Amino acid sequence: MSKNSRVLNLRDKVSGNEADLSLCNLSEVPARELASFPKATVLDLSCNNITCLPPEFCSLTHLVKLDLSKNQLTSLPDDLGNLVGLQHLDLYNNKLAALPVSFSHLRSLKWLDLKDNPLEPTLAKAAGDCLDEKQCKQCAIKVLQHMREIQDEVDRAREKRLLREKELEKKREAKQREREAREREARKREKAEEKEKRRKEYNAQMAAQAAQEQQKKKSEERKKKNGQAADKKVVVVAPPKPRRSVLGLMFKLLLVLVLGLAAVAAACRLTDLQREAFCMPVSLAVDDGVAWARTQEAVLRQLVQNLSTAARELLESTQTAKN
Repeated sequence: MSKNSRVLNLRDKVSGNEADLSLCNLSEVPARELASFPKATVLDLSCNNITCLPPEFCSLTHLVKLDLSKNQLTSLPDDLGNLVGLQHLDLYNNKLAALPVSFSHLRSLKWLDLKDNPLEPTLAKAAGDCLDEKQCKQCAIKVLQHMREIQDEVDRAREKRLLREKELEKKREAKQREREAREREARKREKAEEKEKRRKEYNAQMAAQAAQEQQKKKSEERKKKNGQAADKKVVVVAPPKPRRSVLGLMFKLLLVLVLGLAAVAAACRLTDLQREAFCMPVSLAVDDGVAWARTQEAVLRQLVQNLSTAARELLESTQTAKN
């Protein structure tokens, strides 16, 4: 059956504000097609084989009276409460055990029939017998009250669940913050340890460099001191040695000459050689020398004293250079 033919058939079923689809052997409700007739506020779907209502059915908010009696309904849509204009609802002889929580939103409902349904005990007690108009009105009032209580319980349960979820979320966030704080502390500690390690390495490097500089400085000072000592040895110590050697050689030559002259003089005076001709000048020279020496005794003494003083000063300067 095409959509156009279904719409055409529905037009045949609509009369004024009523749409009569009862006894049509329907297993599904043409909710989208019914939405095309917003003036049809009364809908009769009784005596069919309908097992469930499609979600689109809850968009028929223009409905005021709905007859779903004598079908095979096992449940109603969760959004049934969207039919806020519904005042009359007939669910007689179906297979309903419970009503959706949103049923409590049908605040305009004034008439309800739930007979011959396998209702759960609390709902069946609230629904009552519904044997006449008055009881069906009481059924609507009591069932709405019962569903509001269920709605309140559901809301409280949802609030508790939300509160529990918020508490769990807060705990998770607290744990997350604590974990992040520990991680930050660990990173901070690692950075501090790394910085301390680098500082120790730097200090060790500086200490080694300072020690090396100190060693180098000491080595340079030692070399400088050794150089100065060597210079002192060259300037102070070394020159006197040649002078001392020359003086010693001169003294030795002078001593040899004196001894030679003394020997010759002694030979010329004490031996038979004194009568020889060459001894005459020697004897005269010795006599003259002795006479001259006697006259120059003071000069010789001063000369000897000067020589002793010079020798002592030379020894003292040599000792100072060694120290």
